[in-house]
Amino acid sequence: MSQNMKETASRASLPAAAGPAERPDPAPAPPPHALRARIRSLGPSLTRSVQAVADAVAADPAACSRLTVSALAEHTGTSEATVVRTARLLGYPGYRDLRLALAALAAQQESGAAPAVTVDIAVDDPLADVVAKLAHEEAQTLTDTAAALDLTQLAAAVTALATARRIDIYGVGASALVGQDLAQKLLRIGLLAHAHSDPHLAVTNAVQLRPGDVAVAITHSGTTGDVIEPLRTAFERGATTLALTGGPNSPVTRHADLVLATSAARETRLRPAAMSSRTSQLLVVDCLFVGVAQQTYETAAPALAASYEALADRHTGRSSPSPSSPSGV
Repeated sequence: MSQNMKETASRASLPAAAGPAERPDPAPAPPPHALRARIRSLGPSLTRSVQAVADAVAADPAACSRLTVSALAEHTGTSEATVVRTARLLGYPGYRDLRLALAALAAQQESGAAPAVTVDIAVDDPLADVVAKLAHEEAQTLTDTAAALDLTQLAAAVTALATARRIDIYGVGASALVGQDLAQKLLRIGLLAHAHSDPHLAVTNAVQLRPGDVAVAITHSGTTGDVIEPLRTAFERGATTLALTGGPNSPVTRHADLVLATSAARETRLRPAAMSSRTSQLLVVDCLFVGVAQQTYETAAPALAASYEALADRHTGRSSPSPSSPSGV
């Protein structure tokens, strides 16, 4: 059997996660309250003309819901085809369905929903304002990520991790910290998982992967070469590959069987994108962990209990008895 045939057979049971050119309809239509989250998550991958239409409907859903497709095209300086394409990229079958969602969103806003709060932090902001703005932004990031998360892809990722022989996780910078968190969680329920932040070590480990293994790439931009390279290597070896990224149509997804999109980061002068991207990544990591623990509960529960017991003395500040001491003191 050729390598290509092996890869096709090993991936036959996975939901499709094709490259950017093959994803015209990325997800089911989001509910009205999730429309803005969907726009944020797709933001970095949209063309300028599509972004213009998306920005318009997000900024004033009530007004846009009253416009025909030609009127919205004129309003945004684009074409009718671009408006229809935007609707489909946002998950709607056509522009009519997008208009209905915009009308529903406008109705929700008119019913008393809280207005948007700016989170730009000024150098002279008092700490109380800093806390309030950051808390609001963190909450919004979590809400956006949860609303836009593809549950079909998530379920497939959970199953792949739960049944994996071995799990490799790749990430650099802030994403490396998230990768370490995922590896630690999986290790505590008895799975063989390792996080690699060194790009050379990541590739040399990826070479050893095969069908039945899982490789996870964590990169908010989706363009980090040190993360893409080991994922591509793992993909070519037949391992199931998972990309956790803020760019659902970014280069890393070309080598991913499964893609979990996180909220697009809103970077400000005093709040690098890595901060909000880490928040959304950690939410997805927790979803993966809990899902895997549920599927493997019979083995996960005793493994987790054993890890708690092994660390109990360290949490109370007492040393474990020395194996060489008869008295155990």
